[in-house]
Amino acid sequence: MEEVHVTQRANSVGGGSIPLFVPLSGEKLKMVSVLGAGLLLGTALTVIIPEGFLFMLLVDQIASYASSSPENSSSKRLNWTTTLGLVVHAAADGVALGAAATTNQTDVEVIVFLAIMLHKAPAAFGLVTYLLHEGLERNTVRKHLIIFAFSAPVTSIVTFIGLQHRGGSMDTIGATGIAMLFSAGTFLYVATIHVLPEVTSLGGHEHSSSDNSNKKRIL
Repeated sequence: MEEVHVTQRANSVGGGSIPLFVPLSGEKLKMVSVLGAGLLLGTALTVIIPEGFLFMLLVDQIASYASSSPENSSSKRLNWTTTLGLVVHAAADGVALGAAATTNQTDVEVIVFLAIMLHKAPAAFGLVTYLLHEGLERNTVRKHLIIFAFSAPVTSIVTFIGLQHRGGSMDTIGATGIAMLFSAGTFLYVATIHVLPEVTSLGGHEHSSSDNSNKKRIL
């Protein structure tokens, strides 16, 4: 399990570090951000589902109503909602991996692990490019990346220990399937509601209007 956790963290940090260390002009960063959003959207569409999407919509709405000064806090809220969406996604991946690890079915564990690893780097890449496009300082972006990178390993360990303590294992197919389907919805929400409208708009106000319009259509 330790090797699996180290590999997950390295994959996330590695994928997310590319845009941090490669100098990008404003126009190039915008293009890369669209690419990152496309990677998130493509990943979501491979296992698409409503539950995670609706969960993120609810979180976003609660955060919106809780903001005392919408004008000043809107950008920060969007940044944290984006990170939260991917952290929830990664946590669901961790639950799926932890559940798979409690069984004696090596093939199931390997399949779940590979499925997670294949989209971990693109997800980290998409998150970092979006946050850089939003104007966050690189140190702040690194903090978001670290939170994302550790979410899956931590939840997989907690799930594994919890199931071992119970002296049994979950229905692997059901547990991993539900967890990964839920996580796909968070991917879809982040890519379509936050990332794509932001990087394709000409100005912040246009994005805000477009963002609210998208949410109203969904509701």
